[in-house]
Amino acid sequence: MKWSEVSIHTTAEATEAVSNLLYEMGANGVVIEDPEVLYREWDTPFGEIYQLSPDDFPAEGVFVKAYLPVDSSELLDVVEELKEQLAQLTEYGLDIGKAAIAVNDVHEDEWAHAWKKYYKPVHASDRMTIKPVWEEYEPKTPDEIIIEMDPGMAFGTGTHPTTILCLRALEQYLAKGDRVYDVGTGTAILSIAAIKLGAEHVLAMDLDEVAVRSAQANTELNGVHEHIVVRQNNLLDDIEEQVEVVIANILAEVILRFTNDVFRVLKPGGTFIASGIIEARAADVKAALTASGLEIVETIFIDDWVAIVAKKQ
Repeated sequence: MKWSEVSIHTTAEATEAVSNLLYEMGANGVVIEDPEVLYREWDTPFGEIYQLSPDDFPAEGVFVKAYLPVDSSELLDVVEELKEQLAQLTEYGLDIGKAAIAVNDVHEDEWAHAWKKYYKPVHASDRMTIKPVWEEYEPKTPDEIIIEMDPGMAFGTGTHPTTILCLRALEQYLAKGDRVYDVGTGTAILSIAAIKLGAEHVLAMDLDEVAVRSAQANTELNGVHEHIVVRQNNLLDDIEEQVEVVIANILAEVILRFTNDVFRVLKPGGTFIASGIIEARAADVKAALTASGLEIVETIFIDDWVAIVAKKQ
């Protein structure tokens, strides 16, 4: 089957925001080509990663590519709408770079599997390793937690700095028996990690139907589906029961919309772990959390990405 590849040349800062736009506009899948992978230290015995060629990546910035059926009569309208939506991102303080859009025809087998060569086992923390389902990996220690991931056609691999920050915060703050809300679950990687770290139950929520299906598949792949309920939901709308932990790895602009709801659904002493935040927006998120009654406990960084841990005292 042929598809139309819509490629956007943007910045690393705007990658997730641009990806979300593409999902909202009907993309069946997204591939991110970031030259950062050329310089990443891969904790893997496999040598293929060092064969990556700089010629396959932009000299600067990031390519975010989405795929639509080539015979889509609405393709030109989608591209025009995308231009408008990209322009609006600058209103949130995001640097979208060139935001140049290119459209090419591709065959499904050219992209559905090619991206896998960039995805290797990664140690997210001292205890947790993220392993793609198609890779072989032997645990380094008896108590190592292995998270099997199959991102499929639509969602990330779980190795983005914002996800790593969340995993490390979960490892530090989650207590055995905690109940968890995972807002904007995506592949459910954080939900899976929470159960493997000792959580009793997780409600994983995402507004995107594709994310819900991806999350359900990954919970089954990891054998934790009996402890995780995945459902389509908008943030914390209509969620009433209080829990010990809420996690959200989404954009700062979205976090700002539901800090009051986070306070409402957290039990006294409960913890909120928020990530997906660029450093330039961290102060805004902290201010909103404080205004909602939460106390900032810790701020952790990887490069320009930030995770904020707050508690309901």
